[in-house]
Amino acid sequence: MMRQTAKKENGMCELSFIIPCYRSENTVGAVVDEIVKECGTLNISDYEIIAVDDCSPDNVYEKLKSLGQDNPSVRAIRFAKNFGQHAGMIAGVQHSRGNICVFLDDDGQCPLDRLGDLIAPLYNGYDVSISEYGKKKQSLFKNIGSVFNGIVANLLIDKPKDIQMGNFMAFKRFVADEISKYKGPYPYISGLLFRSSAKVINVPMEERERSSGGTTYTFRKLVALWSDSFTAFSIKPLRMATIAGSCAAVIGLLLTVVTIIRKLMYPAIPVGWSSMIAVMLVMGGLILFVLGIVGEYVGRIYMSINETPQYVIAEMNNMDEMP
Repeated sequence: MMRQTAKKENGMCELSFIIPCYRSENTVGAVVDEIVKECGTLNISDYEIIAVDDCSPDNVYEKLKSLGQDNPSVRAIRFAKNFGQHAGMIAGVQHSRGNICVFLDDDGQCPLDRLGDLIAPLYNGYDVSISEYGKKKQSLFKNIGSVFNGIVANLLIDKPKDIQMGNFMAFKRFVADEISKYKGPYPYISGLLFRSSAKVINVPMEERERSSGGTTYTFRKLVALWSDSFTAFSIKPLRMATIAGSCAAVIGLLLTVVTIIRKLMYPAIPVGWSSMIAVMLVMGGLILFVLGIVGEYVGRIYMSINETPQYVIAEMNNMDEMP
């Protein structure tokens, strides 16, 4: 009775499930059905499912509308164009009303039968709970990308080294509110989570096989995601570029001194152009690298000043009662 009264007074519910959808017409229905089943097992009746269609080329939005007719708790948002998974996640958060928000994928890989274990730490002092898979069931390319992304996160967004990012996570309402405040055009969920709270825990579990199809992350999308992790929430790349430039300048000075001394000691040594060209190429490449990092930051500042949207909503379903 207390949960129902709270819902009527402030529009809140207990759980918000947020599912970014892309090419998942054949899988998202099973995911929604399992959410409903698991909530019944945990005696959770006050929940909502927010599915965000990231301008998918299939009929996933029509599928979501059909699911919403049978279950009003299934709410759907359709983007006007493809903005990426993280834009879908932040859109879901901004339209959610749950005291706890849960991110999960649309392909059935998230072990929803462990939902109770995932949210339990949030009632015991933690603010964010993230699944930890012993071995991810994905391609070698994506495994390498995950390792690289983890290293970058450790260096740039202060992710604890003992915390592993996963595709199945839960967090409290105040964290969701902090995420919702971000208005930049390049949302990066990991950075938003770790700058909101340090009370983060991993919950060991086993990742499932994908229900059907393959990953929708192309190499270009992964590079764009890595770029967001580099520059969206840290100025450390600029500091690293400054250090690299300073080191190169010192090395160049030392090589110049060595060259002069050797020439004075051994006048017969021919001074070739190859060493000079090598130094020029190294220095030129370093300069262009540093300028590229600076340019990336300047470009993002320009996009932010122009108020480039995180996403554009073309249509919504079952969202009329949202506060």
